[in-house]
Formats: sequence, C-alpha cells, structure tokens
Amino acid sequence: MSQAPLVLVDGSSYLYRAFHALPPLTTSKGLPTGAVKGVLNMLKSLRKQYPDSPFAVVFDAKGGTFRDDMYAEYKANRPSMPDDMRVQIEPLHQSVIALGFPLLCVEGVEADDVIGTLARSSAAASRPVVISTGDKDMAQLVDGHITLVNTMTGSSMDIEGVKEKFGVAPEQIIDYLALMGDSSDNIPGVPGIGPKTASGLLVGVNGGIKELYEQLDIVPTLPIRGAKTLPAKLEEHKEMAFLSYQLATIKCDVALDVGLDDLHLIEPDREKLLELYTLLEFKSWIDEVQRDAKRVELSAAPAAEAVVEEVAAAPVEASYTTILDQATFDRWLKKLNDAKLFAFDTETTGIDAQQAQLVGVSFAVQPHEAAYIPLTHSYIGAPQQLDRDTVLLALKPLLEDPAKLKVGQHAKFDMNILANCAIGGDPAQGITVRGIAFDTMLESYVLNSTATRHDMDSLAKKYLDYDTVAFQDIAGKGAKQLTFDQIALEQAGPYAAEDADVTLRLHQELFAQLSAIPSLASVLTDIEVPLVPVLARIERQGALVDKDLLGIQSVELGNKMVELEREAFEIAGEEFNLGSPKQLGAILYEKLGLPVLKKTGKGQASTAEEVLAKLAEDDFLLPKVLMQYRSMSKLKSTYTDRLPEQINPRTGRIHTSYHQAVAATGRLSSSDPNLQNIPVRTAEGRRIRQAFVAPKGYKLLAADYSQIELRIMAHLSKDEGLMNAFRNDLDVHTATAAEVFKVELAEVTSNQRRSAKAINFGLIYGMGAQKLGKDIGVDTKTAKAYIDVYFARYPGVREYMERTRAQAADQGYVETFFGRRLYLPDINSNKPQERAAAERTAINAPMQGTAADIIKKAMVRVDNWLTESGLDAKVILQVHDELVLEVREDLVEEVNKKIREHMSAAAALDVPLVVDVGVGDNWDEAH
Repeated sequence: MSQAPLVLVDGSSYLYRAFHALPPLTTSKGLPTGAVKGVLNMLKSLRKQYPDSPFAVVFDAKGGTFRDDMYAEYKANRPSMPDDMRVQIEPLHQSVIALGFPLLCVEGVEADDVIGTLARSSAAASRPVVISTGDKDMAQLVDGHITLVNTMTGSSMDIEGVKEKFGVAPEQIIDYLALMGDSSDNIPGVPGIGPKTASGLLVGVNGGIKELYEQLDIVPTLPIRGAKTLPAKLEEHKEMAFLSYQLATIKCDVALDVGLDDLHLIEPDREKLLELYTLLEFKSWIDEVQRDAKRVELSAAPAAEAVVEEVAAAPVEASYTTILDQATFDRWLKKLNDAKLFAFDTETTGIDAQQAQLVGVSFAVQPHEAAYIPLTHSYIGAPQQLDRDTVLLALKPLLEDPAKLKVGQHAKFDMNILANCAIGGDPAQGITVRGIAFDTMLESYVLNSTATRHDMDSLAKKYLDYDTVAFQDIAGKGAKQLTFDQIALEQAGPYAAEDADVTLRLHQELFAQLSAIPSLASVLTDIEVPLVPVLARIERQGALVDKDLLGIQSVELGNKMVELEREAFEIAGEEFNLGSPKQLGAILYEKLGLPVLKKTGKGQASTAEEVLAKLAEDDFLLPKVLMQYRSMSKLKSTYTDRLPEQINPRTGRIHTSYHQAVAATGRLSSSDPNLQNIPVRTAEGRRIRQAFVAPKGYKLLAADYSQIELRIMAHLSKDEGLMNAFRNDLDVHTATAAEVFKVELAEVTSNQRRSAKAINFGLIYGMGAQKLGKDIGVDTKTAKAYIDVYFARYPGVREYMERTRAQAADQGYVETFFGRRLYLPDINSNKPQERAAAERTAINAPMQGTAADIIKKAMVRVDNWLTESGLDAKVILQVHDELVLEVREDLVEEVNKKIREHMSAAAALDVPLVVDVGVGDNWDEAH
C-alpha cells in the first residue's frame, strides 16, 4: 500500500486569496470573518481528501526575514495589510489549532521556507508530498515526490504541469523568476524581460542564469523577440538578476523544532471550536460540532452503534407536508395547539397587504418540520383543496389567542392579510392575530441594524448558512411571473413550508444571541414587537384624502412649473429641456460658465440635485430656479398626481406601509406613499397636508413632541445650562441666543433666535463652522466664534460629544437611552472622511435613536389606552415625532388631555417631555 502524502498548507497564501476573492462576511457585531471561513473551508476539504495524511499549516511570522536584510526594497511595494484582514489572523490561527491541525510560524523566514524545508526532508525519505498553495514560487519545489495542489481552484501541478504552465522545468523556476522578477514581492528581475522571454532564454541555453551569463553571445541567435538587444540589457542588470535569484530561492534548510513525526492530526478541541464558532457566528459549523460531540458521547455508551449512525446522518432532512385532507389538517391543528411556540406565514397574490388575497398558510412547530395549507390555488389541474372558510374558521381561535405564542418574519404583513381575509365574503370577518411574541425580521434588526438586510433569504444565509428557494425560481421573472395561486403545489408546498421552518430556525438562533445582551432583548420585547400590531392597525385604518383638492393642487403646481420654466429660459437666453442632463449641462457650464463641482462616471459635468443645491447656495440664479422647478415636479408626481391613484377602492382611504427595519437609528419609515417626506416648511407642502382631511363629525388631532432631540441631548449630556432651560420651560433657542450673543432673554431678536436654532440643531448633526456660516449668513470665522461661545456656555455638550466619540471608537457602537445599539464599522477607519462621518453618526444616533424609541413607546401606550377605553378615536398617521389621530368631535378635549399624558410619560428623562397638540379639519390645520 502506498504511503499517505505529507500535506503542507500555505496558510498565508490562502489567507490573502480568501480575503480578496470571497464575499466579505461580518458578524452581527461587525467582526470580519470571510477570510477565516474561506481558509477553514479549504482545510476541511483537504482533511476529507487526505484523511490518513500528516499535515502542517504554515503561516508567515510577524517581523522581517533574511530577505529584507539582503534587499531593503523586498516586498516594499505591497500595501499594508488591510485592518479587516489583520483582525482575522488570530481567530484563524486559533481555529486551525482547535481543528487539530499542526500550525507553524517560524520567525526570520517565510512560510515558503518552512514548507520547502519540510517538503525536501520528506521527499528525501521517499515520502510523497502535497503542497496546497496558490503561489507560483512553490513550483521550484516540484519533483518526483512533490506535487502542488490549489484547493481553491481544484487544480494540481506535477513536473509536466510546471513545464506546461511556465515553459521551463521546475529546476529552472528560480532562474525564471530571477529574470522576469515578481511584482507581488518586489523582486526586481531584469527590466523588460517578461515570462515568454525568460522561458525562451532558459530553454535556449539549456540551463539557468549562470549558464545564460556564460553564453550571452548566443542570445542574439535565439528565436526571441528583441534578442539582439538582450545581451546588453542582461549585462547591465547582471547584479540585480543574481540578487533576484537569491530572493526567489526558497530556503530548504530552516532549523525547525518539529520533525515529520510531529505533524499528525489530532482530535478537534470541540469546546474551543464552539467558543470560536460562536464568536465568528458560523452557525452551521456550531451545529456540526455539537453533532460530533453527541456522536462521541453516544459511541462511549453501551449498544450505541445504531444511535451513533443515526446522529451521523445530519444534516437533518426537512419534513414538509402539503395538507390536502381533513385528517392531516386535524393532526396539524392539534400540533399547533400543543406547541409552546409556532411559526406561521401567509402566501398571497401580491405584496400590497391591503389588497392582496390570501392563497395559503404555513406553519412550523419545530425545526425542519413544517406544513403548508393551500386554500385558493387555481391553475389548471390543481388538486382539490380544503374549503378556505372552513380552514380559516378552524384556525381563527388559535391565531386570535394571545396565550398561543407565535413567531413570524415581518409578521405585520401576515397580520394585515389575515385581518382582511373576509371569511364568508364579509369584509368585516377577518382574523385578528394576537400573541405575536417574536418577529425574526425585528430580531435581526435589533441585534444589528446595519449588518445585513433583514429579509428572510438574507438572514437564512447569514445566520443559518442556508440558501432558501427564491420566489423567482418557482414563479419566474418579469411580466410572465406567476402569482402564487398559479404555482403548482409540487413547488409551492415545499416553498411555503420552508418559509415557516426557516422562520422558526432563525428565531432560535437570533433570540439566543439577543438574550446574551439583555438591553437588546428588552428593545425587542418592550418596544419593537409590541409595536407590530399597533402599526398593523394604523395601516388598515388609513387616512382620508380629498381627491378633488389634490386635483386642484396638481393644476396649481403645473402652472408654477410653467412659470419657473419660462424664468429658466429667460436666464439661459434660450429654450431647453429642463429634464435633459445633456442640455442642462451645456447651458450651465458651457454657456453660463458656472464652476464644475463634480463629474459623472463618464467624465461629464454633473447636474445632479446635490450639485445644483450647492450652486444655488453660491447664489447662482439658474440653479436656484431649477431647484424650485424640481421641487414642484417632485411634489406633483409623488403626491398630488399619485395620491388619488393610491386610494384603496374598498376603503376609500390612503394606506401607507410603515417599515420598522430600514433606518439604522430605529426611526420608522413609510412607503406607498412616503408620508415622511412631505415638506412642512413650504407652502406647497402644507397645501398637500390640507388634502388629508377628517370625515364629517370628526376632527384631526396632531400631537408632536417639542424639540425632542434637544431635550434628549440635555439628558445625555447632563449639561446644567441646557437642562435648566428646559426645566424652566424657556424657549431653548431664545436661551441659546441670549448665551451666544450675550444679550438678555427679552432682547433676543428673531434673527438671533433663528441663528441660535441653526446652532442648536447644527451641532448635534455634526455641522462645521463653514456650513453654519452659510446657513446663518456670516463668515466662517464668526461662525466658529459662535460655536466656541456655545460650547463655553454649554460645556456638558462638548464633554458628551468627546466622550461619545471615545466610547464609539473603543466599543464600535453607541447606544440609545433604552439600550438600542448602532454599530459603526468605520469608526476606526484609516480614511479621515469615513472616520469623521462615523463620529458624526456616533454623536447624533443616540439622540435620533432615543427619539425613535420614545415615539414607538408612545404609540404603544396610546394604542393600549384607545383600545381599553373604547373611545371613538384612532391613530391614522405617524410622521417623525408626530402622531395624527382621527377623533370624534365631542371627544377632542378628552383625547387632547390624555394623549399629552401618555406621550409625555413614554420616557423618564431628566428634563420634561413636552407635547404640542393641534386640532383641525385637516392635517395642516391640526399641525
């Protein structure tokens, strides 16, 4: 029987290749892990391929080597190791050792030299050697006993393989490198000699560079391009060629503390692997280690052979059922009622929760076991399905029972679908889902809002290392994409069951991680999950809009756009298409000679909005007109033209969708329509708000937190001056103006107050003196003086900012008042711009995030109060720090008083939370 080969792994080569070639992975805490995973995958593959072989995994040691002493420029052109790679070295080394591989790092030499020494020693004893590497330098070691394999590409190279790839024999590889040099290691070689010339020279003289320099006279006769000029070039760079030879030579006589007999694999350290894989969040490998440990434990027990075989059969095969008969449905209904927690999901005809129709429901009661109940699949040849209404009526008590705990992925969508399911054709007969205990989308979002997207497919890949079936794989793409009711149950059933199964598995993984950080678990269970049914109710309630008024406003905006277009033509001196970047660029930059601030990827002067805004700030007239035109156009296309089209024909109302897992800071966003972006400071924006109206007999009541972020700043900074201003119910902008401009409160002018307001808000958003100066109409020096005075009067604010920057740099994240975290991957970036942006975010995010948490807690309080009281009042909108309610006229006074109480009590800050309330027949009046 032939001897198993010694396997030598070039760990450093694979670390670099894995880092640059594989997708960048990070943990929920921002730790890079992609290179570690890539190298460990390769090692696992090698171990399976060579189960009986001795191994050594070799890495470069820290510090220089003898080659640096020979040539100071050796590897000098290599960029410094990226920080994201450097932090992966230690966990990689520990993982390699924990897996049972011998790991070698020898100071003063490179990994190549250690590998060369071991390879030659083994070959001398006639033992075969496999070197796993992607480094071409190693080709010099290949002989009858030594072979190269590239595990990342699956290729191998023996003597003939070296000749085929490089055109020279292995024993000429050093000469080959000496002539052509190696840019990756900064080995100079002979200038102008490339691979083909180098191989041609060595083959021509049938030797190495020693023989070449002894036969320079025959070089001009060789069939090589430019052969006649080569002798002079070679002679000129002879010294460098021989130095390059030395640099390229792998040292094969390194003194090592280990011998071949020491390079055997040992049993993995499972406890250490669990610790490392948990740190690195390698979920599937954690399961693998736990299964291995269980198998070992069982193998030690009597009569365990059959059990061990069963354990070894992992990974677990999923058991998915498509329910088409009553008996199976009854069994699953019992399973659901007996389960302490189950996952559920709906399949629908679309993604609009207010208009899509229910097609089926899926459930999972334990990992890898799930079922799908199809209800309305209607393709030709579809099998008989259980009666839709009968199934829904049977599920209704279970789904509406708050004691039956449930988990969903973006459960708000499923709640709205079931609420609108119209059992028996009655729109009022739906299922009000209660008992939502967890939501995997929100678990991921709270764990780390910026680590990944929070859709199920992305989460399954990141946290379970599992590839889900994509919808387009079973439904097709584009215009021909099928709705779910048209998809055959052979495909639809497993797809739908997988949704529920993966949701349950994700919950187990994500909530385990959240539970290790109690503050985050609290954000999930006390803020985000209780908000889900509140938002679902607001979305279903919708807002009433005056379609006719919107039509009038659309005409007005169109007329203003015509006027602005004429004004633009007059300034330009000719007519042009305001929507054409090419024509606009020609007018702005060629005809009017405005400065080019930015170019597109194609090298053309940019006409993007931020560029026009900057030019408008610099008092160029045409950009100002263009900005006004674009603003009117956006309002018209997004709101006055579009809102009437978005009125739900069933309810006669607008139903926006609120998103909890989008903004990194925790703020809610909305879409279809986006109500967060209706401008409140312009007359046109306020006119759009006038179209949101109260029905007859009702009023709109708008409750808005007053200066909430500044109050949060006062609380976080503990600045006495700022806290006193709020505690004494002073106008904080007037108070700041009095401090900055050194006047009495009663003497503060409106301009001074406006400047102070810009300072108050500007500083918490990281505004510098230059931008502040432009905003308040003073030079940069004066603006800086204002900032200096501000910080002198409010020293606690400066201390908070400095403390927050330092904490963020140290721990990599900042926290809100309630413990929500925002991770800042660029906080220690070596790029000043990235680091500065992260520092600004670090200062602002706790305020924005705390404000977001407070309004969310307020929404839950208000919803609970309205539900318990039974008052005829409903929340119809949430925008930034404002709640808008539809209230029966005779209840306005009572609701006004109570909503102030509930919103003010949403958080216990060191300064009071003040709520401003307005009432009117439309949103603008109420605001």
